[in-house]
Amino acid sequence: MSSGPGAHSAPAPQETPARTSMFSSLKIRNYRLFATGAVVSNTGTWMARITQDWLVLSITGSSAAVGITTAMQFLPMLLFGLYGGVIADRFTKRSLLFCTQGAMSLGGLFLAVLTLTGHVEVWHVYLTAFFTGLVTVVDNPTRQSFVSEMVGPDQVRNAVSLNSANFQTARLLGPAVASVLTAAVGPGWAFLANGLSFLAPITGLLLMRTRELHHSPRRPRGKGQLREGLNYVSKHPDLIWPIVLVGFVGTFGFNFPIWLSAFANGTFHGGVGMYGLFNTLMAVGSLVGALLAARRGTSRLRILVGAAICFGMLQVITAWLPSVWVFAPMIAVIGVVGLTVNVTANSSVQMGTDPEMRGRVMSLFMMVFTGGTPLGGPLFGWLTDTYGVRVSFTLGGAICAVAAMGVGLMLARAANLRLEVDLRRGRRHVSFVPRGELATAA
Repeated sequence: MSSGPGAHSAPAPQETPARTSMFSSLKIRNYRLFATGAVVSNTGTWMARITQDWLVLSITGSSAAVGITTAMQFLPMLLFGLYGGVIADRFTKRSLLFCTQGAMSLGGLFLAVLTLTGHVEVWHVYLTAFFTGLVTVVDNPTRQSFVSEMVGPDQVRNAVSLNSANFQTARLLGPAVASVLTAAVGPGWAFLANGLSFLAPITGLLLMRTRELHHSPRRPRGKGQLREGLNYVSKHPDLIWPIVLVGFVGTFGFNFPIWLSAFANGTFHGGVGMYGLFNTLMAVGSLVGALLAARRGTSRLRILVGAAICFGMLQVITAWLPSVWVFAPMIAVIGVVGLTVNVTANSSVQMGTDPEMRGRVMSLFMMVFTGGTPLGGPLFGWLTDTYGVRVSFTLGGAICAVAAMGVGLMLARAANLRLEVDLRRGRRHVSFVPRGELATAA
């Protein structure tokens, strides 16, 4: 790990800024096919997610039940996430994606049939969520590491940012379409649309030109591959600490299905329409954050730490806003900053990892980021039911902010930097400088 030029640079991975435009990755045919299929399937996924959360809340009247649903979806990542990375490094990623996307389609169709026939119960939703989580164990690291095979190393950061923009665009479309379908013909049709939406990425994979892919070395079957991945990460502080930070953010800061549904239903008494609005506003903010990230030439770790601190503090402030007219715009701002944390951490870890290790490292990244949800979901659901959503939201944000400060100090220590505070006029008041360097005399 190295710091950027100048004494005031925070720790960052070594990286040569590439000349890229905001949409430069879309010039690559294989990536265009991937992105087109992804926006369709992501829209279906968001339709199902919004409908699923509201269906569970409607059946049970409990935020804790929504938390359990979320936990069931991410529990497999916590239990088996590292093994997904071993599989991703061992097999052809394009072939694996055919299998995972097809399996997700079947899960969506299963829930659609139960809902449309009037036989759906809460445990059916839990079961489908757990099945989807099992498939995601392999799908996530495979998709993440497949990006570099489609675009090559020079475009990884841009492609990761556009993937997030793609996801957030679907997040805008999905809730709106789901609300219309649910109001008009019932929730089952949203689940059906989700199941059918996976035909788009499968078609995109079929149409790709395999000769244009930048194939990563495949790891043969052997013992100790999981341990090898963990040892690799343990020797790279520029990988360890971003992964630790996203673990805190994912566990304690990204429980928005619980918080936003509780604010919409209990605090502001707006119902499903307001819940959809909150999700749409957060998606707008996240899309803006993704596009801004796509314009950046680097993925500095100081941006990651600063954004994570800001993300937590914004949650603390927003939790106590009295009016929905002030609360709603702040949700969009949180979306911008939260997406900046996600994209910066993702691209920093990918670009700091050797290609033959990328599947295992990204599986650890995703396991830590999403695997904490089985812990955070029920915990913050219980806190919301017991002490209220404002207290729950505040606590989640405060933990994220404190964790980001700690990680920032550890990154500075790893890069042999120290924090300098200079309150004199005309000076940069807070900065990192090499250890042993004295402040410049006035």
